[in-house]
Amino acid sequence: MGYQGKVVAVTGGAGVLCGAFCRFFAAQGAKVAILDRAIEPAQALADEINAAGGTAIAVFIDVLDADKIQAAYDTVLQQLGPVDILINGAGGNSPRATTTSEVMGAEDLEPSPDRKSFFDLNRVDVGFVFDLNFLGTLLPTQVFARGMAEAKRGCVLNVSSMNAFRPLTKIPAYSGAKAAVSNFTQWLAVHLAGVNIRVNAIAPGFFVTDQNRALLQNPDGTPTARSQKILTATPMSRYGEAGELLGALEWLCDDEKASFVTGIVVPVDGGFSAYSGV
Repeated sequence: MGYQGKVVAVTGGAGVLCGAFCRFFAAQGAKVAILDRAIEPAQALADEINAAGGTAIAVFIDVLDADKIQAAYDTVLQQLGPVDILINGAGGNSPRATTTSEVMGAEDLEPSPDRKSFFDLNRVDVGFVFDLNFLGTLLPTQVFARGMAEAKRGCVLNVSSMNAFRPLTKIPAYSGAKAAVSNFTQWLAVHLAGVNIRVNAIAPGFFVTDQNRALLQNPDGTPTARSQKILTATPMSRYGEAGELLGALEWLCDDEKASFVTGIVVPVDGGFSAYSGV
């Protein structure tokens, strides 16, 4: 019960990975605010946590809308109290900002409704992915960390990605946005050190979630061709399980165990970032 009485706010809290974060903190005695656009699964998770003896509320948030972020913060403050820990877990990619080919070929230079080349990517779609991940981290922090700054205590944990270390083919917007999240984590750690707020990030490797399941698994559950490349490049030769992020999460958010730790991005990737392929 190391987080007994702490108030933890988790954006993207209804997702597979952040849902595991919410369950963890609740089991440790924290009061958890599950912040998500998808309010029905967020409420279902809150009901599950409360039925198990924990304390959780589901709160609607749009991490790109300053007014809705403020409204979510006001709800959390009123129902649970001042926020001690903010987890910026909201993010994602879009097929509209994804190229068809991993490496450009002559066929990509010919217009086709069935293919999207690098030259077909547009500002709106790329901007949406970048905003969702980068501004979707910055804007909630502006609102939720203000109270921490006034109290001169608190912890912010961002969710970066292995794409920030090693950009994957086909997804330039997502890779660039997550690299920005890692850089912002370091910047913010320096900026908020003067008010005793620690800022770190985890960079998950490859985990099967609702967002990427169709890209990684065929309907029969076997790995896709792209999935097989990922597994081959991961020395542990498997995907991670959501629970395997909790050790890093627990350490980085603990004000005693990680009291002098700020500004780092911790890979949890089965060795992917360390492997050169040979």
